[in-house]
Amino acid sequence: MDSNYDVLIIGGGVVGSAVAWQLAKTDLKTAVLEKEEDVSTGTTKANSGIVHAGYDAMPGTLKAKLNVRGNEMIHEIAPVLNFDFVNTGSLVLCFEEENRPGLQALLERGKTNGVPGLRIVEQEELRQMEPEISEDAICALYAPTAGVVDPFNMNVAFAENAADNGTAFFFNEPVTSLERTEDGWLVNGAYRAKILVNAAGVHADEIHNMACEQPIAIRPRRGEYFLFDKEAGWLARHVLFQQPTAAGKGILVTPTAHGNLLAGPTADFIEDKDGVCTTAQGLDHVRRMASKTIDHLPFSQVITSFAGLRAVPEGGDFIIAENAPGFIDAAGIESPGLTSAPAIGEMVAQMIVDRLHPGENTAYVPQRRGFVKVDDLSPAEWNALIAEDPAYGRMVCRCEKVTEGSIRDACRRSVPARSLDGIKRRVRAGMGRCQSGFCSPKTMEIISQELNIPFEDITKSGGRSRLITGRDKEDLQDGE
Repeated sequence: MDSNYDVLIIGGGVVGSAVAWQLAKTDLKTAVLEKEEDVSTGTTKANSGIVHAGYDAMPGTLKAKLNVRGNEMIHEIAPVLNFDFVNTGSLVLCFEEENRPGLQALLERGKTNGVPGLRIVEQEELRQMEPEISEDAICALYAPTAGVVDPFNMNVAFAENAADNGTAFFFNEPVTSLERTEDGWLVNGAYRAKILVNAAGVHADEIHNMACEQPIAIRPRRGEYFLFDKEAGWLARHVLFQQPTAAGKGILVTPTAHGNLLAGPTADFIEDKDGVCTTAQGLDHVRRMASKTIDHLPFSQVITSFAGLRAVPEGGDFIIAENAPGFIDAAGIESPGLTSAPAIGEMVAQMIVDRLHPGENTAYVPQRRGFVKVDDLSPAEWNALIAEDPAYGRMVCRCEKVTEGSIRDACRRSVPARSLDGIKRRVRAGMGRCQSGFCSPKTMEIISQELNIPFEDITKSGGRSRLITGRDKEDLQDGE
């Protein structure tokens, strides 16, 4: 294996994959090193899925600049890369007349940041826009450019397009050593590159401190959520924020890109950078605060709860800079990091282009083929697809209407799914009401067939997350 590259990107989350996607437009030889078994396994897999408008960040910061640019880019690239984005708009709800000046301040800040279309809506119009919200809401800041995105598929889309255009991806490859060389860097004693990009999420400080004299520190902040069944999705039409405080943007209620309803997150600093467990206290807080926005939320229709981590930097702003020769940080990417990701990719890629002066990738293909969604097909289109490939006529996940054909497709891509969660993130098998209670065995069977992995070695999410501990017949025979 040729392990010499122009650029090595550490981290296959949405930021690292966005950098790879941008660099794939050049003739640079690029690779991504990811410590887990798939892309989108860290911060990207557990967030609000919000495409923020950009009124919240302080003017002049990277957050402000890249949020607005990222929002603009997502509107443009979602149909090209075929990931789910819904331009719902957002509302910041004000519940007390005395807090109206704070809402006006957000409006003015947004205008300074270049956010288009911002305005204050009063109670009568607000109730027309959102009939189910609390009567205590007196007005709101409306941001029409906000929306919701499928964060997993956006990440996968960046990675697949990069891989389709020549980028190499290496999984289960944690960075254990960095060594400065005469013309670049040596990673893990095996991979050489002229430039390293540090997009390691909550672990980006550890990577930075291996390469740079001036250390940085990143604190993980845990956010807990409730996900409601699609039957509750009608309760909110927009992303519904409560007026922010010093502790953050508060508890939101929002439709998802796939028609569910989401409530959260909390914002608690923790020490464990792998601490994604939910807590009774945290979920109770979400329950109480979300009910301030919609007082009749049907918590009996919650299908799962989850938690994710945000990479909070010491200075409060994104850290995007060349902090050692040939070492570029894309660190401290907390909210609005998901929205900003394509713009961060654009910015970092430009830094690299300015340094290495590459040519264009003349064979670059900008479009990425999406996954088949049978709900988007007419009966005639579905029948034609089944005639071409009968696997698309065999339903595996009834909750989300995912066929065997789509699951096999997810295993055959340039960045293939290798686990149950990998399938979930791509085609949503297991994302529905039963949370994979019925479809898991068949999905595992397909993964086993497609990737030639023994059934008992298939995991939920890589590592030690095996679902099968043995085979009864063999175990009984061994015991005789």
